[in-house]
Amino acid sequence: MGNAIKTERFTDVLLVTIDAEEKLNALDFEANDRLIEVWKEFSADASLRVAVITGAGERAFCSGADLKTYTMAYAEQSEAAFRDGVTNGPGIGGITRGMEIYKPIVAAINGFAVSGGLEIALAADIRFCSPNAQFGHQDVRWGFHPCDGGCVRLPLIVGLGNAMEMILSGERIDAEHALRIGLVNRIVPQNGLLEEALVYAERLASRAPLAQRFAKEVMLRAVGMPLDDSLRLESRSFHDVSRTADLQEGTAAFREKRAPRFSGK
Repeated sequence: MGNAIKTERFTDVLLVTIDAEEKLNALDFEANDRLIEVWKEFSADASLRVAVITGAGERAFCSGADLKTYTMAYAEQSEAAFRDGVTNGPGIGGITRGMEIYKPIVAAINGFAVSGGLEIALAADIRFCSPNAQFGHQDVRWGFHPCDGGCVRLPLIVGLGNAMEMILSGERIDAEHALRIGLVNRIVPQNGLLEEALVYAERLASRAPLAQRFAKEVMLRAVGMPLDDSLRLESRSFHDVSRTADLQEGTAAFREKRAPRFSGK
């Protein structure tokens, strides 16, 4: 699976595709390591403002780890990993644990997003899906539970009751159910899913990048904070944004009735 991760650039948008269609886009160690590299490169590249992640074909976004190789190796290493602190690493997909990316990430979910695949989708900021998409944390069916953000992010996104139902039962839900509980932002016909995700990503890329990054950081860091602390965090972030060239450009564009040209400075 050395070539299982494909990347394509559309000006300031990066498209990341998990390309292992014959395995429902499951990830082995090599593919997972490549995804980690891709996210690091995306985070460091100032000219890239938004990323879209999807899976090849029409059957699956990502079906999680390749259980034939991934889980057994993880189980054999888990005791040492906990002892040495390795579990603070990036996790499956590179963005689920141990990596802070404050640029917008959109998931175009074209089929199954289960177990680790769902955890990758949960680590994105906005999720579009096709009508045939199915979502599930099936781990309890095989003797374990989500370990790359599923137990943490899912309740924040869909509420504790819905998350309990999904994680404790191991059952899958369909696209309409996912939309109803807020797991996805919209359902898009399969043949237009990726195009709509890319168009939306380009729209995001046209907005002020520093304002987006600061806002995303506030929203993520405010989780679990006391209200007063989170409001102070927001106020401090707003103060920092107010000193940027992007704000000056945005207000000038508003006065001059033209589209702003943000520089990210």
